[in-house]
Amino acid sequence: MRAVIQRVSHAQVDVGGKTVGACGKGYMILLGVAQGDTSEDAALLAAKIVKLRVFEDEAGKMNLSLLDVGGEVLVISQFTLLADYRKGNRPDFFGAASPDTARALYEEFIALLQAQLSHVAHGEFGADMQVSLCNDGPVTIVMESDVLKKKK
Repeated sequence: MRAVIQRVSHAQVDVGGKTVGACGKGYMILLGVAQGDTSEDAALLAAKIVKLRVFEDEAGKMNLSLLDVGGEVLVISQFTLLADYRKGNRPDFFGAASPDTARALYEEFIALLQAQLSHVAHGEFGADMQVSLCNDGPVTIVMESDVLKKKK
């Protein structure tokens, strides 16, 4: 699993001209599910993300987590994060999980965040979405479950 985590002051996602999800101060997370990803990948990423300390404390240091600041989250599914761009100029997405598998793990990831946070919104899986956000900082981190597994 690959996540692009952006610290935001606010974000929203629209489908067909209607807002389907939004968040205030917190993270907008683009989530790509790869072939071979499992529940372990979802759990590792969710656990790390809620404890990631990138919010400023009273001294101005990035030392606080979503849990510490009561942060909100907006999660967007994005298979294009698994693009293979090494050959030619047209990327392929064969590394992405099948839609059924990806949807199940995307929903599981959201449920894991909802178990720990008071506000978790999300986009519509597989839809053409328009995402808008105000990146705060900017702070953007790319996180991969494979890297977290190697840490063990």
